[in-house]
Amino acid sequence: MRVRTYKISDVEAIIELFYGTVHHVNIRDYNQEQVDAWAPANINLQFWQDRLSSTFTYVAEEGDKIIGFGNLEDNGHIDCFYCHQDFQRQGVGSQILENIELKARELGIKRLSTAASITAKPFFIGKKFIVVSQQQVELRGQVFINFFMEKFIV
Repeated sequence: MRVRTYKISDVEAIIELFYGTVHHVNIRDYNQEQVDAWAPANINLQFWQDRLSSTFTYVAEEGDKIIGFGNLEDNGHIDCFYCHQDFQRQGVGSQILENIELKARELGIKRLSTAASITAKPFFIGKKFIVVSQQQVELRGQVFINFFMEKFIV
């Protein structure tokens, strides 16, 4: 596995990974209507291209297959963080987060934050993030519980 920076040609594989992860992994903690709202069948390619191109996005790959991605906004917020359903608990997220933390330090960012799903919360706790608050967010008519989390880095 190697981690590299995102390129525009990755966007379709990333959308497929995102959709698959939400529908096969996050379904453990959210119902079908919620995952359908979170990752709809008609995902907007241009939205994702803009979202990933405007942040520091890292992609993990095994051979030529993208197996995870995460992105850092310049304010320290981790917006997206997903690992392929077949590569859970294999260090993919750890390596992506390590790259994000290195970039944050390089930029002088001292605090990372994220809105972690119920599914992702244990991963982030294991990486020394703390829960600041539980949140209810609405997306496409569905209400989700997630957790605003943060980590101070030096």
